[in-house]
Order: sequence, then C-alpha cells, then structure tokens
Amino acid sequence: MRAHVGDWLVVPVAPGDHLVRRGRIVGVPHEDGSPPYRVRWLDDDHESLLFPPPDARLQCPSRKGGGHDAATAEAR
Repeated sequence: MRAHVGDWLVVPVAPGDHLVRRGRIVGVPHEDGSPPYRVRWLDDDHESLLFPPPDARLQCPSRKGGGHDAATAEAR
C-alpha cells in the first residue's frame, strides 16, 4: 500500500465485517508512501499512527481518477 496525505483509509471493524472505520491520512513519514500512516478518524476526530491491516482499503480522491481502492493504487 502506498498513500499520500489526503487519501482515505477504510478499515473493517472486524475481519470480514461490513462495518468500516474511515480516516483521512494526515501524515506519511516515508517518501515512498509506505506505512505507517498518521490517520485522523472520522468517528472520533482522534489521530493515530497506523500500519494498515491486510483488509484495509485506500481511497485516493486527491489524485487523478480519484476514488480508486488499494488494488488500483498498487497497479500504478
């Protein structure tokens, strides 16, 4: 997963669950966009440093063709 500030991270609450937690990436310490990421969560406005779990999705509305998920982002 490679992210940029402004991308959204979507993380299932439990494995295989349809409930998700969304957060905006507010910090990417590595130039190559690799984790960990500083994320501000929508549900409680809390920030945390996160290594995304394998079932997390990345949504990239700030880049051309926005709204794609992690699979599309990896293909670029």
